[in-house]
Amino acid sequence: MKVYSNHLWCLFPQHGRGKKHERLIELSDWQQRIVDAYPWRFLRGLFHSDGCRVTNWTTRLVGGERKRYEYPRYLFTNKSDDIRKLCSDTLTQVGVAWTTLARGSDPFHISVARRASVALMDAHIGPKC
Repeated sequence: MKVYSNHLWCLFPQHGRGKKHERLIELSDWQQRIVDAYPWRFLRGLFHSDGCRVTNWTTRLVGGERKRYEYPRYLFTNKSDDIRKLCSDTLTQVGVAWTTLARGSDPFHISVARRASVALMDAHIGPKC
């Protein structure tokens, strides 16, 4: 579904002019009530638009031998501090452990890598459409 209107920003102030990461993005009270009632749907929308599920890997020394270790991880990337805060606050609300990763000195990424949190995300977010 697509909506076109010059007055969209009247209902959804976050759809204002300019770059999202250079202006304030906040939810109206009625929008926050919806997010509070349906946090997983909100997170699904965020991760399906600006996120991904990847298989990360690292190596560890086990018994004197270097072994490769793989694990699933969710990443959410957005330049807007406000949008990342909406995501991280909602992740916290539903009990998902997350961390911030930086690209250079900019904290653009939210990472979910703990096994229990990834399992929660798998149960509620699902594959991208």
